[in-house]
Amino acid sequence: MNRITLDSIRPCLEGEIPAAIATCDASGMPNVTYVSQVHYVDRDHVALSFQFFNKTRENILANPQVTTIVIHPETSGRFRLALLYRRTETEGPLFESMKAKLAGIASQTGMSGVFHLRGADVYQVLDIEHVPGDEVQPLPHAHHHLAALRHVSTRMGACTDLASLLETTLNTLDCGLGILHAMILFRDAAGTTLYTVASHGYAHSGIGSEFPVGRGIIGMAAEVRTPIRITQMAAEYVYSKAIREHAAEAGMGNLLETAIPFPGLPEPHSQLSVPIEAAGRLLGVLHVESPEPRRFSYDDEDALVSVATLLGAAILSLQQTSECHAEDARQLTEIAPASGTALSVKYYPANCSVFLGEDYLIKGVAGAIFWRLLTLHADAGRTEFTNRELRLDAALRLPDIDDNLEARLILLQRRLCERGNDILIEKTGRGRFRLQLNRNVLLQEMPGR
Repeated sequence: MNRITLDSIRPCLEGEIPAAIATCDASGMPNVTYVSQVHYVDRDHVALSFQFFNKTRENILANPQVTTIVIHPETSGRFRLALLYRRTETEGPLFESMKAKLAGIASQTGMSGVFHLRGADVYQVLDIEHVPGDEVQPLPHAHHHLAALRHVSTRMGACTDLASLLETTLNTLDCGLGILHAMILFRDAAGTTLYTVASHGYAHSGIGSEFPVGRGIIGMAAEVRTPIRITQMAAEYVYSKAIREHAAEAGMGNLLETAIPFPGLPEPHSQLSVPIEAAGRLLGVLHVESPEPRRFSYDDEDALVSVATLLGAAILSLQQTSECHAEDARQLTEIAPASGTALSVKYYPANCSVFLGEDYLIKGVAGAIFWRLLTLHADAGRTEFTNRELRLDAALRLPDIDDNLEARLILLQRRLCERGNDILIEKTGRGRFRLQLNRNVLLQEMPGR
């Protein structure tokens, strides 16, 4: 008989059906209770949620041997796991992942004020036994992840610039894995904020919107650098709540009206955030969501981790070649002179925010870049620029590493397109771009905001 592996029963560890757990005290007196979450750690370990200092907790500290029954949510198959308690983690990737998932379970059952994770108890799996009983056939899987990954990786590998890479990745998640709502966020140089550089499936793109590291499912995935998946609606992880709490704590409540609205669903019932890393550095987060509960499985998580790994390597490769001068610049068409009533462009140096008329455009590094381009145009009539000169421009004070210059230019380009065609940025070659003014501008540097 083939040995049952933990990987083969991973659907039992989704938290949809509570697991029974049996422990004994030092004298051998048994105790049986239910636990809300049995969490897959790796092929040889699971973690149980430690929420209360109760009899179960007292028993495992005295006698580390535990038995738990888990149930397959589709087939009703039951499996008995013999476990050995090893340690408790109260912080870090495993703890945060379990905390997020538990929040979804709590919200679904109306227990948000009761379920509070105190620790993740890690157990070694000694044996798995199939318990005989009535079962039904599992439903066929809608997605073939290996075929989808082949399609995604092939399409990504053909991309020659960052903009097409980001768009291709999100489009292939839709057509390959049926993921309709997705976004990619990059980390800023300070490491405290994520900003949206690409999105798919939303009424408003949210390009340029910011999300705090360490908040919500997206921010926590970035902070602990581990995938976090929630299969039910979790009020604690609603985007607006995370953003407003962060702004209030930082004393920025009065600046919310200038923020670009975040593109997330108003009530996501399934969420999965995966960190994008390369060469040991956190580049950003790939986030997907759905209005349907239990939309993303362990298989989806594994597939998205693979996509994020490919994406990180591709981003790093494109960044390293973005300043290559081997490619000739594209033949340019003559630009018609700007005309009409002047457009007021207001710049606030305090946070590098830019307004077109009274409408907020962008802030931060992208705002500083935009203002620099406009002033160079006003002073010298320049319209042609290169990534390299911006990176070396002392006036911009870009960080030595992780400046994500090309991502900032993509962000600025898309925000300008969303605001109309008065001012545009057009890529003209590898590491080259053009500023096009279709309307006269009035530059106004404003006092602190």
